[in-house]
Amino acid sequence: MFTGIIEALGSIASISVNSQGARIKVNVGKLDMSDVKLGDSIATNGICLTVVDYDKQSYSADVSMETLKRTGFAHYQAGDKVNLEKAMLPTTRFGGHIVSGHVDGVATIQSIEQVGNATEYWLELPHSLKQYAAEKGSITVDGTSLTINSVADNQFRLTIVPHTIEETIISSYQVGSQVNLEVDVVARYLERLLFCQNESASKTSGVTEELLINSGFMKG
Repeated sequence: MFTGIIEALGSIASISVNSQGARIKVNVGKLDMSDVKLGDSIATNGICLTVVDYDKQSYSADVSMETLKRTGFAHYQAGDKVNLEKAMLPTTRFGGHIVSGHVDGVATIQSIEQVGNATEYWLELPHSLKQYAAEKGSITVDGTSLTINSVADNQFRLTIVPHTIEETIISSYQVGSQVNLEVDVVARYLERLLFCQNESASKTSGVTEELLINSGFMKG
């Protein structure tokens, strides 16, 4: 589990594609590797990867065919910058939101505009994910926990402050850039609960649409 607060900027040292997927090596920049062990998880542009080899300056991980299909990894090249976050500890300050490192799809940057000292980005996400984008809700973009400021059909707007731009790969985004998206896991579970209720599969759960509206989780 992760928080979406980026710890360091890394770069891809190499990618070796094979019949099973790919092996990736990442230079970690300023990421502290002193407590990393084999089998640990490191979110790489929001993708939870398992460390299979490492040293003080880098780590290697295997990338499955499923990950290549669902994320921007299919287009990554050696030298590309990536956001890095180690898995959270029980003592970690929870500065972002619950991030699993399981990417749901890829969004495309539609426009970039400077507004005061912040920068506004409009992104288009797949129609299959648009129901998870909610105004003032959380979303993970390339591993960064961000707040959605407005929604229009299958597009949403982000307002990014200078500190976030400086500490992440957002500074490299251009119109047309593709980014990894992970929607709020709470929204996914609520959708599943409502689906099961409608299918009469969870009649005894006590979770109803009326209850969610009255509790403030949904708008009536």
